[in-house]
Amino acid sequence: MPSTIFNISVDGANAWELAQFWSAALDRPVHPESEAGDDEVGIALEGIGGELLFIEVPEPKTTKNRLHFCLQPDQLRDDEVERLLTLGATLHSDLRNPDGSGWAVLRDPEGNEFCVLRSAAERPASS
Repeated sequence: MPSTIFNISVDGANAWELAQFWSAALDRPVHPESEAGDDEVGIALEGIGGELLFIEVPEPKTTKNRLHFCLQPDQLRDDEVERLLTLGATLHSDLRNPDGSGWAVLRDPEGNEFCVLRSAAERPASS
């Protein structure tokens, strides 16, 4: 029997604040028993299973992530990028093209990179 992913863990200096950002970004609630000051804070991944788990660590992020999230928004990509910027993300690399293809690479408040892809409505229909 194969393994299944139980949690996806993200290290950071402040687990609570990082979870608050991702809770708003993904529109999923922080675990109801979590509170500010906890060194582990989870967000349930309903429909997928497990949790997105934020864990406080003493060392800062120093290099590019080897694993990152690629988000496909329900709304237009550019509108989602703007929404995430207002939540506290920063633009790292703008790889959007004039023809509408491409993506934007953002960083969450701890500097973890993630991509925002085009929405399903913005993608060309497959033949």
